[in-house]
Amino acid sequence: MSTSTVLETEEHQALRAAVAALGKRYGRPYMQSLVSEGSHPRELWADAAKAGFLGVNLPEEYGGGGAGMAELSIVLEELGASGSPLLMMIVSPAICGTVISRFGTEEQKRQWLPGLADGSLTMAFGITEPDAGSNSHRITTTARRDGGDWLLTGRKVFVSGVDIADATLIVGRTEDARTGKLKACLFIVPRETPGFQRNRIDMEVHAPEKQFELVLDDVRLPAEALVGDEDAGLLQLFAGLNPERIMTAAFGIGMGRYALGRAVEYAKTRQVWKEPIGAHQAVAHPLAQAHIELELARLMMQKAARLYDAGDDFGAGEAANMAKYAAGEACVRAVDQAVHTLGGNGLTREYGLASLITGARVARIAPVSREMILNYVSHQTLGLPKSY
Repeated sequence: MSTSTVLETEEHQALRAAVAALGKRYGRPYMQSLVSEGSHPRELWADAAKAGFLGVNLPEEYGGGGAGMAELSIVLEELGASGSPLLMMIVSPAICGTVISRFGTEEQKRQWLPGLADGSLTMAFGITEPDAGSNSHRITTTARRDGGDWLLTGRKVFVSGVDIADATLIVGRTEDARTGKLKACLFIVPRETPGFQRNRIDMEVHAPEKQFELVLDDVRLPAEALVGDEDAGLLQLFAGLNPERIMTAAFGIGMGRYALGRAVEYAKTRQVWKEPIGAHQAVAHPLAQAHIELELARLMMQKAARLYDAGDDFGAGEAANMAKYAAGEACVRAVDQAVHTLGGNGLTREYGLASLITGARVARIAPVSREMILNYVSHQTLGLPKSY
């Protein structure tokens, strides 16, 4: 029996089944064809939106499903397990939709949330900078007041899907009038805003979603581009990062499940000697271990989602970081073992596993490295002193 049948409601299980059925209609060949064509998963995105899957976490009064991260993470995990994950689900409904629904003005909610929920609008998220990396306190993208407007200047890197996003939620900094110190703030920057440039980054990762560097050169924004309270920027930022980690865990678990499923299928039928290779413990045990690690990662993801949906941001922060760490490790090992199980076939385009090696590695790096998660746990959980 899967752990999900114990921890999830009948509605959750029905959601899993419905999403799995949709994902099966598309699958890994669909995503591979998009990569080779240089196109985006518009058909799958539209079908997921039509079924109510994309905005399942957003408030009902703005067209969403009124549920939470528990449900949204199920959607992404099951799409990933079918071989057709939607990376922009992490960014658009999970990060941006959450931040706007929790902290946005009524006007911002009306303008963005219905479109994010029905898939007609997408939003990217820009936080990482060339010189800041994991140190968000070194972010140099700054906003200064100019009359009633804001002027935003800086650079961002590794921003997913800017070419298809209607706007990007940019993490910048403003000067505190009382202390003179810089504080985090979030701005909605529409794609065609003058001074907002994007340059595609040439990546080895084979995915339909492209990565971009952003250059903001005195981008003029109206006062209403600022999300929420100028003095609560850090709180608002972290409210979006916990869903990001939960959803990245779902992404990794789904990818690991897909790879493991292909390997198990192969091991049951591939016959070199008298028995199928799956009868040999050297093949069977590593696959069983990969399954155990994926199930354990899912347990922590479910805990993080439940805490977040209950409003426990601090508890969810610890669990979300742990879930992302566990899922990244489990995903890398599951993919590696799957490729190894297939031997030479694991490296062929026909079986579609080799390209997952690079994709799985991303789960250890983004959106926060495993080392920074270990820092978080050592400082926040164990109370050990900081080295930085």
